[in-house]
Amino acid sequence: MNLSSKEKNSLKKSALKHVIPHFANNAELAKGAKIFTKGEGCYVYDIDGRKYFDSFATLLTTVCGHNRPEVTEAVKNQMELLEFFPNYVDTFTVPLIQLAEKLAELMPGELSVSFFVNSGSEANETAMKMARQYHVENGEPHRYKFIARKDSYHATTLGGGSVTGLTWFREYFEPLLPGCLFVSAARKRDCPENMSEKDYTRKLLSELEETIKFENPKTIAGMIMDPLPGSNTGYPLPPEGYLKGVRGICDKYGIVLIFDEVQTGFGKTGKWFFCEHYDVVPDIMTIGKGFTGGFIPLGATVTTPKIADVFRKGPGHEFRSGSTYGGHTTACAATIANLEIIKNEKLVENAAVTGRYLEDKLLKLQKKYKFIKEVSGIGLLWAVTLDTDKKLGIGGRIREWCWQNGMILRNNGDILVLAPSLIITEKEVDLMLGKIEGAFKFITGNIK
Repeated sequence: MNLSSKEKNSLKKSALKHVIPHFANNAELAKGAKIFTKGEGCYVYDIDGRKYFDSFATLLTTVCGHNRPEVTEAVKNQMELLEFFPNYVDTFTVPLIQLAEKLAELMPGELSVSFFVNSGSEANETAMKMARQYHVENGEPHRYKFIARKDSYHATTLGGGSVTGLTWFREYFEPLLPGCLFVSAARKRDCPENMSEKDYTRKLLSELEETIKFENPKTIAGMIMDPLPGSNTGYPLPPEGYLKGVRGICDKYGIVLIFDEVQTGFGKTGKWFFCEHYDVVPDIMTIGKGFTGGFIPLGATVTTPKIADVFRKGPGHEFRSGSTYGGHTTACAATIANLEIIKNEKLVENAAVTGRYLEDKLLKLQKKYKFIKEVSGIGLLWAVTLDTDKKLGIGGRIREWCWQNGMILRNNGDILVLAPSLIITEKEVDLMLGKIEGAFKFITGNIK
């Protein structure tokens, strides 16, 4: 943007005065506002014209990169035809119907009926409501409890926050929704040394079933889980057999199984959805983020005909949820274009192939630098966990060095998170890891 220094400074001051950022960090804000003005592929530019490689795909959204003319054209055409009409009571728009059809083709198993919302948080909130009303319609109104897992994130809304197993997101807003229960996180890396992976899985499933029995199965509406936990804990893979075991237990006790694939869906793991790696399908799946490519906000709660049909039995049984902009007409048009890019450019396949290249490079980096405790992930979702004194704030210092040297890096404490756009090339992987290694050398004095 052709702005004078005075105009830039005015915008930076105004940002701090008039806006509360999401998950604001006052220490970072004290350094000044970061304002972005342009995007291109895997890169973004700030208000001062500096170029940055974005290793976190604009908060896990821009799977096809920035500035895609195909999407711009789809949005322009739709805006000139009908910018918006609500999906309300008995009204639909053509892009919304076409997007629902595409999802029915893409989603695993019998997941084929969509309820459109504006974000992943709303999708999870809706999934919980859907599970509750499903049981009400089936004559079991006393099923109101939800099982979730420690260390998993699902939303910052009050309902979604109630099933989020991370204290930081909950502590200021308690008491939260009653009846939310937590079982252990299920991470292959947590398997005790003296226990086989099979026995570890059995232990986790036993804990889940014992919790259900203790609470009374007839009081439990659903289990909500991220089959691959997100960036907060470094994309830890589940132990073998765990997801199938959860599916079996939920079936046994009539519990609705909800998979939150807001972060992991739409190619990021090398398959369209992470659960496909384990051939397990939930009763409800929530989607967002990469679903739209970041072009216009949209999310969805997708379920099976078995669940959807209970809301279609006749007057008085309709699903009681909605919002003004859920399924926004232009957002649907943009999302259709985004999904076409993923398909036509074989970006799911690229995530698998380039992801293996990235994994190999990360493992070599781990051998070189002894302070790398763990490398975890799959596809193009990876985390590097550092074995350093948390008081030193090494993760934050590495992030800051990368920023000063032209790369946006996400860190959760001493977990460095890499989740680039699916269009990333091997050359860009080398660039990304070169920046990280440069930060290692600067921060640690090249201690190996």
